[in-house]
Amino acid sequence: MDAVFKALADASRRKLLDQLHKCNGQTLSELCGHLDMTRQAVTKHLVLLEKANLVTTVRRGREKLHYLNPVPLHEIYERWIGKYESHRLAALSDLKKGLETTNTRKKPTS
Repeated sequence: MDAVFKALADASRRKLLDQLHKCNGQTLSELCGHLDMTRQAVTKHLVLLEKANLVTTVRRGREKLHYLNPVPLHEIYERWIGKYESHRLAALSDLKKGLETTNTRKKPTS
């Protein structure tokens, strides 16, 4: 998981992931078109994303297509975000029920 956080720490790598989210299966040339970086710099970022398992590649003839792998991001969500979110959602639900009960009691009868 440390590799995932390290990969996500860089804005250029996050932009690459955003581009793959918009259009999965892009070549290096296509990805380079979205960044003001050299081809070699984009390649280095992609290698780091592959090591973090955030990007997978498939060879199609002479082309190498890059695909977003959302599994590590989902694992981060489950471990770091989801467990905190459920408590907040339960609190909001309880608050809503409490307010509805209060409003029901306060309604004037005609």
